[in-house]
Amino acid sequence: MDALGVGPDEAIPLFALASDPPSDARYYAEAVRGVWGRIGEIDALIGKAAENWRVERMTLVDRNILRLGAYELSPASDIPVAVAINEAVELGKRFGSEESGAFINGILDRISDIVRKKTTAEGSA
Repeated sequence: MDALGVGPDEAIPLFALASDPPSDARYYAEAVRGVWGRIGEIDALIGKAAENWRVERMTLVDRNILRLGAYELSPASDIPVAVAINEAVELGKRFGSEESGAFINGILDRISDIVRKKTTAEGSA
Protein backbone atom coordinates (compact mmCIF):
# COMPACT_ATOMS: atom_id res chain seq x y z
CA MET A 1 0.00 0.00 0.00
CA ASP A 2 2.88 2.32 0.86
CA ALA A 3 4.56 1.61 -2.48
CA LEU A 4 1.46 1.51 -4.65
CA GLY A 5 -0.45 4.32 -2.99
CA VAL A 6 -3.57 2.18 -2.59
CA GLY A 7 -5.76 1.30 0.38
CA PRO A 8 -6.60 -2.11 1.81
CA ASP A 9 -9.55 -2.65 -0.54
CA GLU A 10 -7.16 -2.54 -3.51
CA ALA A 11 -4.10 -4.12 -1.84
CA ILE A 12 -5.73 -7.26 -0.44
CA PRO A 13 -6.91 -8.67 -3.81
CA LEU A 14 -3.59 -7.71 -5.45
CA PHE A 15 -1.67 -9.63 -2.79
CA ALA A 16 -3.93 -12.65 -3.23
CA LEU A 17 -3.14 -12.67 -6.96
CA ALA A 18 0.62 -12.44 -6.37
CA SER A 19 0.84 -14.80 -3.39
CA ASP A 20 2.33 -18.15 -4.32
CA PRO A 21 1.75 -20.34 -2.41
CA PRO A 22 -1.55 -18.80 -1.32
CA SER A 23 -1.37 -16.96 1.98
CA ASP A 24 -3.72 -17.16 4.93
CA ALA A 25 -6.26 -14.78 3.41
CA ARG A 26 -8.12 -14.17 6.67
CA TYR A 27 -4.96 -13.30 8.62
CA TYR A 28 -3.63 -11.12 5.80
CA ALA A 29 -6.86 -9.13 5.42
CA GLU A 30 -7.13 -8.64 9.19
CA ALA A 31 -3.49 -7.53 9.50
CA VAL A 32 -3.67 -5.13 6.54
CA ARG A 33 -6.90 -3.55 7.78
CA GLY A 34 -5.57 -3.45 11.34
CA VAL A 35 -2.35 -1.67 10.37
CA TRP A 36 -4.21 0.67 8.00
CA GLY A 37 -6.77 1.61 10.64
CA ARG A 38 -4.13 2.43 13.27
CA ILE A 39 -1.27 3.64 11.07
CA GLY A 40 -0.91 7.00 12.85
CA GLU A 41 -0.73 5.34 16.26
CA ILE A 42 1.62 2.63 14.98
CA ASP A 43 3.97 5.12 13.27
CA ALA A 44 4.07 7.21 16.47
CA LEU A 45 5.00 4.08 18.44
CA ILE A 46 7.74 3.19 15.95
CA GLY A 47 9.02 6.76 16.09
CA LYS A 48 9.13 6.66 19.88
CA ALA A 49 11.08 3.39 19.84
CA ALA A 50 13.44 4.37 17.02
CA GLU A 51 15.82 6.87 18.53
CA ASN A 52 17.51 9.00 15.89
CA TRP A 53 15.36 7.53 13.10
CA ARG A 54 12.31 9.13 11.55
CA VAL A 55 9.72 6.66 10.30
CA GLU A 56 9.47 8.32 6.88
CA ARG A 57 13.26 7.98 6.38
CA MET A 58 13.29 4.21 7.01
CA THR A 59 13.40 1.98 3.96
CA LEU A 60 10.00 1.02 2.57
CA VAL A 61 10.56 -2.64 3.44
CA ASP A 62 11.78 -2.03 7.00
CA ARG A 63 9.02 0.52 7.69
CA ASN A 64 6.24 -1.81 6.63
CA ILE A 65 7.66 -4.84 8.41
CA LEU A 66 7.90 -2.69 11.55
CA ARG A 67 4.28 -1.59 11.09
CA LEU A 68 3.11 -5.20 10.91
CA GLY A 69 5.28 -6.18 13.87
CA ALA A 70 4.05 -3.25 15.97
CA TYR A 71 0.47 -4.16 15.11
CA GLU A 72 1.08 -7.74 16.22
CA LEU A 73 2.62 -6.51 19.50
CA SER A 74 -0.52 -4.57 20.44
CA PRO A 75 -2.40 -5.71 23.54
CA ALA A 76 -5.35 -6.81 21.40
CA SER A 77 -3.20 -9.29 19.48
CA ASP A 78 -3.06 -12.93 20.53
CA ILE A 79 0.34 -13.45 18.89
CA PRO A 80 3.12 -14.10 21.46
CA VAL A 81 5.73 -11.32 21.61
CA ALA A 82 8.64 -13.62 20.71
CA VAL A 83 6.76 -14.99 17.68
CA ALA A 84 5.80 -11.51 16.42
CA ILE A 85 9.37 -10.25 16.71
CA ASN A 86 10.96 -13.38 15.26
CA GLU A 87 8.65 -13.41 12.23
CA ALA A 88 9.35 -9.73 11.57
CA VAL A 89 13.11 -10.29 11.85
CA GLU A 90 12.91 -13.18 9.38
CA LEU A 91 10.91 -11.03 6.94
CA GLY A 92 13.55 -8.32 7.29
CA LYS A 93 16.35 -10.78 6.55
CA ARG A 94 14.49 -12.14 3.52
CA PHE A 95 13.23 -8.93 1.94
CA GLY A 96 15.32 -6.14 3.48
CA SER A 97 18.98 -5.20 3.57
CA GLU A 98 21.78 -7.00 5.36
CA GLU A 99 21.13 -4.87 8.46
CA SER A 100 17.33 -5.09 8.43
CA GLY A 101 16.99 -8.08 10.75
CA ALA A 102 19.00 -6.47 13.55
CA PHE A 103 17.36 -3.08 13.01
CA ILE A 104 13.84 -4.55 13.15
CA ASN A 105 14.71 -6.68 16.17
CA GLY A 106 15.96 -3.65 18.11
CA ILE A 107 12.96 -1.46 17.30
CA LEU A 108 10.34 -4.15 17.99
CA ASP A 109 12.05 -5.10 21.26
CA ARG A 110 11.71 -1.47 22.39
CA ILE A 111 8.10 -1.37 21.20
CA SER A 112 7.28 -4.52 23.19
CA ASP A 113 8.73 -2.83 26.31
CA ILE A 114 6.68 0.33 25.68
CA VAL A 115 3.48 -1.67 25.12
CA ARG A 116 4.11 -3.86 28.20
CA LYS A 117 4.76 -0.84 30.47
CA LYS A 118 1.68 0.97 29.14
CA THR A 119 -0.50 -2.11 29.62
CA THR A 120 0.84 -2.64 33.14
CA ALA A 121 0.26 1.02 34.06
CA GLU A 122 -3.30 0.91 32.71
CA GLY A 123 -3.98 -2.32 34.58
CA SER A 124 -2.82 -0.90 37.90
CA ALA A 125 -4.72 2.38 37.52
